[in-house]
Amino acid sequence: MLYVCLYRFNILTLAIAVVAAMSGNKDYKSATSIYDFTANSIKGEEVPLSNYKGHVCLIVNVASKCGLTPTNYKELNELYDEYAESKGLRILGFPCNQFNGQEPGTSEEICTFADRQKVKFDMFEKINVNGDNTHPLWAYLKKEQGGLLGNFIKWNFTKFIVDKEGKVVERHGPNVDPHKLKDSLEKYF
Repeated sequence: MLYVCLYRFNILTLAIAVVAAMSGNKDYKSATSIYDFTANSIKGEEVPLSNYKGHVCLIVNVASKCGLTPTNYKELNELYDEYAESKGLRILGFPCNQFNGQEPGTSEEICTFADRQKVKFDMFEKINVNGDNTHPLWAYLKKEQGGLLGNFIKWNFTKFIVDKEGKVVERHGPNVDPHKLKDSLEKYF
């Protein structure tokens, strides 16, 4: 009986790995860069993160109803204005509703909110950053740059800096405003 269970477990594990590979998402444990992943844009289109090769990226879990939202959206836009053209910075916003339900909307509602905020950076579909359904990219980000009290994401607006080779080089907590990342970003341009 144990042999049958192990056999079924191995078949299931293989099937999960095949589905992940077919969707463009490598198992986060064996990934070597963010370029091993895909994510759906806020419009539902699959985006290979290899599209960001050669760019420094700032990856952020965002929310529209958080106390940190006004400052973060404003300053993320300002960073984009300052560095997107001149230095090639790319900002990837991933809505997440795992923290006090502060991103409850649909993709369409999130788009409307982002339009009101005059967001210029890339927005993706709502994802989970913790738990059993964590998006593989976020599992990888957390593995590469663990947090102070554990690898889990503690709140909205956790920020990861990724260098031009797709390597996760820094992690910053929600309490770090985007403007405070300028010196860090400059190191990788």
